Amino acid sequence: MTTYNIYCDESCHLENDKQKAMAIGGVWCPLDKKEEIFHQLRDLKTKHGLSSKMELKWNKVSSGQLDYYVDVVNYFFDNQDLHFRTLVVPNKAELDHEKFNQTHDEFYYKIYFDMLKTIFEPECYYNIYIDIKDTRSQEKVEKLQEVLCNSQYDFFRHFIRKIQQVRSHEVELVPLADFLTGAVCYANRGLTTSPAKMKIIETIKERSGYDLVSSTYPRESKFNVFIWKAGYGK
Repeated sequence: MTTYNIYCDESCHLENDKQKAMAIGGVWCPLDKKEEIFHQLRDLKTKHGLSSKMELKWNKVSSGQLDYYVDVVNYFFDNQDLHFRTLVVPNKAELDHEKFNQTHDEFYYKIYFDMLKTIFEPECYYNIYIDIKDTRSQEKVEKLQEVLCNSQYDFFRHFIRKIQQVRSHEVELVPLADFLTGAVCYANRGLTTSPAKMKIIETIKERSGYDLVSSTYPRESKFNVFIWKAGYGK
Protein backbone atom coordinates (compact mmCIF):
# COMPACT_ATOMS: atom_id res chain seq x y z
CA MET A 1 0.00 0.00 0.00
CA THR A 2 1.36 3.40 -1.00
CA THR A 3 1.75 6.16 1.59
CA TYR A 4 1.22 9.72 0.35
CA ASN A 5 2.15 13.02 1.95
CA ILE A 6 -0.20 15.95 1.31
CA TYR A 7 1.19 19.47 1.84
CA CYS A 8 -1.34 22.28 2.20
CA ASP A 9 -1.48 26.07 2.22
CA GLU A 10 -3.93 28.87 1.51
CA SER A 11 -4.20 32.24 -0.22
CA CYS A 12 -6.23 35.28 0.86
CA HIS A 13 -8.09 33.22 3.46
CA LEU A 14 -8.67 36.01 5.99
CA GLU A 15 -12.21 37.32 6.28
CA ASN A 16 -11.46 41.05 6.11
CA ASP A 17 -8.32 41.27 3.96
CA LYS A 18 -10.16 43.17 1.18
CA GLN A 19 -9.42 40.40 -1.32
CA LYS A 20 -12.31 39.07 -3.39
CA ALA A 21 -11.37 35.40 -3.69
CA MET A 22 -9.72 32.88 -1.37
CA ALA A 23 -8.22 29.47 -2.08
CA ILE A 24 -6.92 26.45 -0.22
CA GLY A 25 -4.66 23.97 -2.00
CA GLY A 26 -2.64 20.84 -1.49
CA VAL A 27 0.31 19.22 -3.26
CA TRP A 28 0.81 15.50 -2.77
CA CYS A 29 3.39 12.88 -3.63
CA PRO A 30 4.37 9.35 -2.55
CA LEU A 31 6.22 9.33 0.76
CA ASP A 32 9.18 7.48 -0.75
CA LYS A 33 9.64 10.25 -3.35
CA LYS A 34 9.58 13.13 -0.83
CA GLU A 35 13.32 13.49 -0.23
CA GLU A 36 14.15 13.27 -3.93
CA ILE A 37 11.62 16.01 -4.72
CA PHE A 38 12.84 18.20 -1.85
CA HIS A 39 16.39 17.86 -3.19
CA GLN A 40 15.39 18.67 -6.78
CA LEU A 41 13.44 21.76 -5.72
CA ARG A 42 16.49 23.02 -3.82
CA ASP A 43 18.66 22.30 -6.87
CA LEU A 44 16.37 24.52 -8.96
CA LYS A 45 17.12 27.41 -6.62
CA THR A 46 20.88 26.98 -6.80
CA LYS A 47 20.68 26.56 -10.58
CA HIS A 48 19.30 30.12 -10.71
CA GLY A 49 21.83 31.53 -8.25
CA LEU A 50 19.42 31.55 -5.31
CA SER A 51 19.96 30.31 -1.79
CA SER A 52 18.69 26.76 -1.30
CA LYS A 53 17.05 28.07 1.89
CA MET A 54 14.99 30.69 0.06
CA GLU A 55 11.26 30.04 0.56
CA LEU A 56 9.17 29.75 -2.60
CA LYS A 57 6.15 32.03 -2.17
CA TRP A 58 3.61 33.41 -4.61
CA ASN A 59 3.72 36.90 -3.09
CA LYS A 60 7.48 37.08 -3.75
CA VAL A 61 7.16 36.49 -7.49
CA SER A 62 8.97 39.16 -9.50
CA SER A 63 10.34 39.59 -13.00
CA GLY A 64 13.92 39.39 -11.72
CA GLN A 65 13.58 35.66 -10.97
CA LEU A 66 10.95 34.83 -13.57
CA ASP A 67 13.00 32.06 -15.19
CA TYR A 68 13.22 30.29 -11.82
CA TYR A 69 9.47 30.47 -11.22
CA VAL A 70 8.68 29.19 -14.73
CA ASP A 71 11.12 26.32 -14.11
CA VAL A 72 9.21 25.47 -10.91
CA VAL A 73 5.96 25.26 -12.89
CA ASN A 74 7.55 23.04 -15.52
CA TYR A 75 9.17 20.87 -12.87
CA PHE A 76 5.77 20.27 -11.27
CA PHE A 77 4.13 19.26 -14.57
CA ASP A 78 7.08 17.13 -15.67
CA ASN A 79 7.22 15.16 -12.39
CA GLN A 80 4.67 12.35 -12.52
CA ASP A 81 4.84 11.92 -8.73
CA LEU A 82 3.50 15.42 -8.00
CA HIS A 83 -0.21 16.29 -7.91
CA PHE A 84 -2.19 19.39 -6.94
CA ARG A 85 -5.78 20.22 -5.96
CA THR A 86 -7.21 23.58 -4.97
CA LEU A 87 -10.62 24.79 -3.83
CA VAL A 88 -11.46 28.40 -4.70
CA VAL A 89 -14.11 30.56 -3.05
CA PRO A 90 -14.51 33.14 -5.85
CA ASN A 91 -16.29 35.84 -3.85
CA LYS A 92 -16.02 36.04 -0.07
CA ALA A 93 -18.63 38.81 -0.04
CA GLU A 94 -21.26 36.16 -0.80
CA LEU A 95 -20.54 34.24 2.41
CA ASP A 96 -23.26 34.47 5.06
CA HIS A 97 -21.72 32.95 8.16
CA GLU A 98 -24.48 34.18 10.46
CA LYS A 99 -27.14 32.38 8.43
CA PHE A 100 -25.28 29.11 8.77
CA ASN A 101 -24.31 29.65 12.41
CA GLN A 102 -20.58 29.57 11.80
CA THR A 103 -17.55 31.78 12.11
CA HIS A 104 -15.25 32.45 9.18
CA ASP A 105 -12.63 30.32 10.93
CA GLU A 106 -15.06 27.39 11.12
CA PHE A 107 -15.89 27.86 7.44
CA TYR A 108 -12.16 27.81 6.68
CA TYR A 109 -11.84 24.30 8.10
CA LYS A 110 -15.03 23.13 6.38
CA ILE A 111 -13.62 23.99 2.97
CA TYR A 112 -10.28 22.47 3.98
CA PHE A 113 -12.30 19.26 4.39
CA ASP A 114 -13.92 19.75 0.96
CA MET A 115 -10.52 20.33 -0.67
CA LEU A 116 -8.95 17.21 0.86
CA LYS A 117 -11.72 14.65 0.74
CA THR A 118 -11.55 13.84 -2.98
CA ILE A 119 -7.78 13.27 -2.93
CA PHE A 120 -8.03 10.04 -0.97
CA GLU A 121 -7.80 6.72 -2.80
CA PRO A 122 -8.78 3.32 -1.38
CA GLU A 123 -6.01 1.24 0.16
CA CYS A 124 -3.55 4.12 0.50
CA TYR A 125 -2.14 5.80 3.58
CA TYR A 126 -1.99 9.58 4.03
CA ASN A 127 -0.01 12.06 6.13
CA ILE A 128 -1.25 15.65 5.88
CA TYR A 129 0.93 18.69 6.60
CA ILE A 130 -0.63 22.13 7.07
CA ASP A 131 1.15 25.46 7.35
CA ILE A 132 0.77 26.82 10.89
CA LYS A 133 -2.15 29.26 10.81
CA ASP A 134 -2.06 30.60 14.38
CA THR A 135 -1.27 29.54 17.93
CA ARG A 136 -4.87 28.41 18.58
CA SER A 137 -5.40 26.21 15.54
CA GLN A 138 -4.25 22.81 16.85
CA GLU A 139 -7.67 21.94 18.31
CA LYS A 140 -9.36 22.65 14.96
CA VAL A 141 -6.71 20.65 13.10
CA GLU A 142 -7.48 17.69 15.35
CA LYS A 143 -11.19 18.14 14.61
CA LEU A 144 -10.43 18.25 10.88
CA GLN A 145 -8.66 14.88 11.15
CA GLU A 146 -11.60 13.44 13.05
CA VAL A 147 -14.10 14.60 10.40
CA LEU A 148 -11.91 13.43 7.51
CA CYS A 149 -11.39 10.01 9.08
CA ASN A 150 -15.09 9.58 9.80
CA SER A 151 -15.99 10.57 6.23
CA GLN A 152 -13.72 7.79 4.94
CA TYR A 153 -14.93 5.28 7.57
CA ASP A 154 -11.40 5.36 8.95
CA PHE A 155 -12.51 5.38 12.58
CA PHE A 156 -9.19 4.04 13.87
CA ARG A 157 -7.05 6.44 11.81
CA HIS A 158 -5.49 3.60 9.89
CA PHE A 159 -5.45 5.33 6.49
CA ILE A 160 -5.41 9.04 7.37
CA ARG A 161 -2.55 8.68 9.77
CA LYS A 162 -1.94 12.25 10.86
CA ILE A 163 -2.56 15.91 10.22
CA GLN A 164 0.40 17.93 11.44
CA GLN A 165 1.08 21.66 11.48
CA VAL A 166 4.51 22.61 10.14
CA ARG A 167 6.54 25.74 9.44
CA SER A 168 6.44 26.20 5.68
CA HIS A 169 10.08 27.28 5.31
CA GLU A 170 11.17 23.91 6.73
CA VAL A 171 9.18 21.74 4.29
CA GLU A 172 9.78 22.28 0.55
CA LEU A 173 6.37 21.18 -0.69
CA VAL A 174 4.31 23.49 1.53
CA PRO A 175 5.83 26.48 -0.32
CA LEU A 176 5.04 24.76 -3.63
CA ALA A 177 1.41 24.49 -2.47
CA ASP A 178 1.53 28.20 -1.57
CA PHE A 179 2.90 29.03 -5.02
CA LEU A 180 0.36 27.06 -7.05
CA THR A 181 -2.58 28.01 -4.83
CA GLY A 182 -1.56 31.67 -5.03
CA ALA A 183 -1.44 31.51 -8.82
CA VAL A 184 -4.96 30.08 -9.08
CA CYS A 185 -6.27 32.57 -6.53
CA TYR A 186 -4.65 35.47 -8.42
CA ALA A 187 -6.41 34.37 -11.61
CA ASN A 188 -9.74 34.18 -9.77
CA ARG A 189 -9.24 37.62 -8.23
CA GLY A 190 -9.12 38.96 -11.78
CA LEU A 191 -5.76 40.66 -11.30
CA THR A 192 -3.42 41.46 -14.19
CA THR A 193 -1.05 44.01 -12.66
CA SER A 194 2.07 41.82 -12.47
CA PRO A 195 3.55 40.75 -15.83
CA ALA A 196 5.67 38.11 -14.04
CA LYS A 197 2.65 36.57 -12.31
CA MET A 198 0.67 36.66 -15.53
CA LYS A 199 3.49 34.80 -17.30
CA ILE A 200 3.39 32.09 -14.63
CA ILE A 201 -0.40 31.83 -14.88
CA GLU A 202 -0.21 31.54 -18.67
CA THR A 203 2.41 28.80 -18.29
CA ILE A 204 0.16 26.90 -15.87
CA LYS A 205 -2.80 27.27 -18.24
CA GLU A 206 -0.73 25.98 -21.16
CA ARG A 207 0.70 23.02 -19.24
CA SER A 208 -2.57 22.05 -17.51
CA GLY A 209 -4.99 22.73 -20.35
CA TYR A 210 -7.33 24.53 -17.93
CA ASP A 211 -8.34 28.18 -17.57
CA LEU A 212 -7.97 28.16 -13.72
CA VAL A 213 -11.29 29.99 -13.21
CA SER A 214 -13.53 26.99 -13.92
CA SER A 215 -13.71 23.64 -12.15
CA THR A 216 -11.76 20.83 -13.78
CA TYR A 217 -13.02 17.29 -14.13
CA PRO A 218 -13.67 16.01 -10.59
CA ARG A 219 -11.16 13.16 -10.92
CA GLU A 220 -8.42 15.23 -12.59
CA SER A 221 -5.36 14.01 -10.72
CA LYS A 222 -2.55 16.29 -11.89
CA PHE A 223 -3.95 19.83 -11.57
CA ASN A 224 -7.41 19.79 -10.03
CA VAL A 225 -9.42 22.99 -9.52
CA PHE A 226 -12.78 23.16 -7.77
CA ILE A 227 -14.70 26.45 -7.83
CA TRP A 228 -16.88 26.51 -4.71
CA LYS A 229 -20.35 27.99 -5.04
CA ALA A 230 -22.59 29.44 -2.33
CA GLY A 231 -24.96 26.73 -1.18
CA TYR A 232 -22.37 23.97 -1.54
CA GLY A 233 -20.56 22.41 1.38
CA LYS A 234 -21.93 24.60 4.16
